[in-house]
Amino acid sequence: MTRIKRQAKRNIRAAGKAAIALLPRMRCHTKRAHESAQQDEGPEGSWVHAYLHRKEGDQDNAAYWYRRAGKPVCRESLDAERQSIVKDLVR
Repeated sequence: MTRIKRQAKRNIRAAGKAAIALLPRMRCHTKRAHESAQQDEGPEGSWVHAYLHRKEGDQDNAAYWYRRAGKPVCRESLDAERQSIVKDLVR
């Protein structure tokens, strides 16, 4: 593993439970990703939760979580939104 990847993993862990839901290994574990995002009751957890519902195609539920996060409903691609969330959480 490269130094950059190790640092990115440390930064994500430091960002909390919401960020853990976005780790590549969680992509196929939807239930676990939701549980991880819900453990962060702040706006970051709500934003990740919105993204997860959007990814599942549940736009109505996603809209609810975007409101809780204080964010507009995202119109970007899922990959672009995921990158935005990670960038915001690990800064």
